[in-house]
This record gives sequence, structure tokens and C-alpha cells, in this order.
Amino acid sequence: MKKRANKHQNGKAYLSPTYGRISFDEPIPEFEIPGTPLPADVAYQLIHDEMNLDGNPVLNLASFVTTWMEPEAEKLLMKSINKNFIDHDEYPQTEKIHQRVVNILAHLFHADYDPHTDEGFIGTATIGSSEAIMLALLAHKWNWRDRRKAEGKPFDKPNIIFGADVHTCWEKFTRYFDVEARVVPMQPDCFYLRAEKVAPLIDENTIAVGAVLGTTFTGQSDEIAEINHLLEEIRERKGWDIPIHVDGATGAFVIPFSQPEMEWDFRLPRVKSINLSNHKFGLVFPGMGSVIFRDVSVVPDGQPGRSKLPFDINYLGGEMSNYSMNFSRGSSMIILQYYNFLRFGRSGYTEIMANILDNARYLSGKIEATGKFNVLSKGNRYPVIAFNLDEAYSGSCGYNEEQLSDELRKHGWIVPAYTLPPNAEKTWVLRVVVKENFSRDMADMFVAHLLEAIGKLDKSMPFPTSDTKSHHLC
Repeated sequence: MKKRANKHQNGKAYLSPTYGRISFDEPIPEFEIPGTPLPADVAYQLIHDEMNLDGNPVLNLASFVTTWMEPEAEKLLMKSINKNFIDHDEYPQTEKIHQRVVNILAHLFHADYDPHTDEGFIGTATIGSSEAIMLALLAHKWNWRDRRKAEGKPFDKPNIIFGADVHTCWEKFTRYFDVEARVVPMQPDCFYLRAEKVAPLIDENTIAVGAVLGTTFTGQSDEIAEINHLLEEIRERKGWDIPIHVDGATGAFVIPFSQPEMEWDFRLPRVKSINLSNHKFGLVFPGMGSVIFRDVSVVPDGQPGRSKLPFDINYLGGEMSNYSMNFSRGSSMIILQYYNFLRFGRSGYTEIMANILDNARYLSGKIEATGKFNVLSKGNRYPVIAFNLDEAYSGSCGYNEEQLSDELRKHGWIVPAYTLPPNAEKTWVLRVVVKENFSRDMADMFVAHLLEAIGKLDKSMPFPTSDTKSHHLC
């Protein structure tokens, strides 16, 4: 019998077809680097084929993240992916483009421009909204600390107020940077933060109030204008200078084009910083976020009596200031964001957001028309549809939202099923995010598969059973 080693001549496979190589009938390395190299086409094909087991990004309705861009954008991506964004001395034009992106976003959010600076507006691109939120909240913590020091008051017990509807990165900030989290819980009939719930939690140690423009859980918004009014009153009565940080990860790229008259941004005087996720409705691939500040005074800069957050470095070849949680990153997404600004313009973004919202409302209406769901968020303000099995449908089936999500997965649709935070944890939700590449035809196909999934579950579970999971059991 010939040994398998005979397939090789001088260490090279003599079979030319990729799938005919010996590598395709050997285990793929999982714990250590292989001893010998593979041909490039074989290494590519092994990984490519394994990735086919991932979900289809086009059918991933769970994710807010952009999954499609134009071919021209993909070309720019490859032209800039090998440029380390932080290296401003070697890639000065990339930094200029970055500042243009910051300027455009700040102008979009009505930031205060200081004509005495030559840097334009104040902000920076980040890996995502999590880094952006950390940077903004650190600035607010240090500003609060500097004020307390100047007043000769204790500064060891900072707190921050936000609702239970926030992304987990808010809780990460409080844990990582030793700040007390004063979290307003959800209620069974209210899934966003109201000003009246904020008021009792505020004291002189409050570094900021967090408000969400489009929550991950239900696609609703906190009462940003009302919280601003509350903090203005407190400032007048007690002198406490408490800022608002707006988490605009979902809504900051939607509202300026769909409801430009809505005041949630720097038009409200207590709003001092805003984060956004460019890789969501900014329509660029992951990962990119941004943090924009109202003006230069918000970021501690080391001036007399102030701490300093940015770092001055020179070991990349020139003097530069760095304000980030990370250091090395590709330049591609910043370039792609600028491409989108040039490509779409204000009218283009306005039309895209109108299309997305139209399709979201259409899909919401079709889901509601089945008569089997309670629609919590109908896509009226944000292209997010949150829904669950209707109480009127209770007792006629023996399954729940989680099982329905599993059934939809068989058709390729990725629709998350989850519980809301305390005190609304008994409420289960299915969520669909409608993105730019989600067409009306896809909406019809989704509803058809949703009805098919319901029909299949109805047949397999004709009545409730005692061992069915108890959450939102219908």
C-alpha cells in the first residue's frame, strides 16, 4: 500500500485542483500553528468554506450594523486598510479627512464652533460607540472632579444616572472607572427614561445624565428635552453644572434627516457630548463610532486648574495629540464615512432614511395585521420594530418568542428574542432592524416565513403544555 506521503514530491503537492490537495482530508489546526505552510488558495478555501456556516449578513435582522456598501466604497476600503489611522505624520491627508468627518458631524448636531481655534470642531472617530461613550464620560468625570477640587470638596464618590435601557457599555464604564451607577429601572408600561425618574437621583456628585436616542431594546427614546429642562432648573437653583451625554448610536444618523426639527442635540444647552455609531445608519462597515463635543471646554486639556485627558506624543515622527482608548486601527472606515458624505449628500441621506423608515412601517403594519402580535415599536421614528406575541393570542398556542425565533432561523432570518431589563423582565421581545438593503420584497418574504413559522408551531403545539417555558407563554 502506498503511503499518503507519496502525494507529495519534494514537499509540494502534485495535484493542482484546490479540493484535491492533501490538506482537505486532514484536520484543520485548532490549537497550534501548523508545522508546514499551505498554498495560498488552499488556506483561503479552507477558511472561506468554514465561514459559510455563519449566518447570512443580509438576513441578519438582529444587527444594527451595516452589511452592504457600494463597490466603489469597497475599493477605497482596500486602498486604506493598511494605513494606521493614528500615524498622522505619515498619513497627514487621512487625518485631514478625519477632521472633515468630525466637522460635518458636529455641524449636523449644531455644535458650538470656536473661530479662535484652527482645528475646527472637537471630536474623534472611535472603534465604535462603546469607546466613544467611555471617552465622553471620562471627560465629564474629570471636569466634575476638577470643579470639586477647586471648591475644596470631596471628589471620591462620583455617580452617573441613566436608564436600564442603555447599552451594556454604560455599565462597563461605571465598573471600569469606579463611578456609582444610578440606574432607573424599566416599568412594565414604560421602556425609556423619563425626567421625573431622574430628578430624585441627582445630587452634587452627579457627573452626568445619560440619555438614549433610540434604544437597543425597543427602538424608543429617552425624554432628552425634558431632562435638559430639569438640569437647567437644577443649575439655576443649586449651581450644579450637570451635563447630558446623548447616546445616539442608533438615532443620531436618522433623526437629523428624518426629523430635523426635533431638538435632542447641542441645541439643548445641557447636552455636552454625543456619541454615534457610524457603522449603523452612517452606512459604513464596522467598526466605527464617533464622539462629538459641544466645544473645546468639555475636554480636560491640562490648562491651569484642569486635568488633561489627551496625550501628546512624538514617537511616530511628529508632534501629535491622542485621545483614544486604543492606538492602532485601520483608516478605512473613516475614509468610507467621508465617501458616504460626498456620495449621498444631505438629500441622499434624507432619501435613504425615508426609504428605510417607509419599509419599517410597512413591515410593522404587516406584522400587526397578522393579529398575533403586540407591536411595541412600529418604526415611526427609528427603523426598529419590537414586537411580541399578543395577549389575545394567549392560551391558543403552547410556544413562545424564543421558539418562534428558532423557527425563523431555519429560513435564514436572524431575529433575536430577549427579555427587557428589570423591572420589565417578564416582557419578552422579538426585534427587527430594517437597514438600507432591506427591500419591500424582503419584508413580504419575512412576513410569509413568519406566518409559516407560526403555522408550523401551531400544528406541533396545539395547546399549552406544562413543561413549556414560562416566559411570555401564550
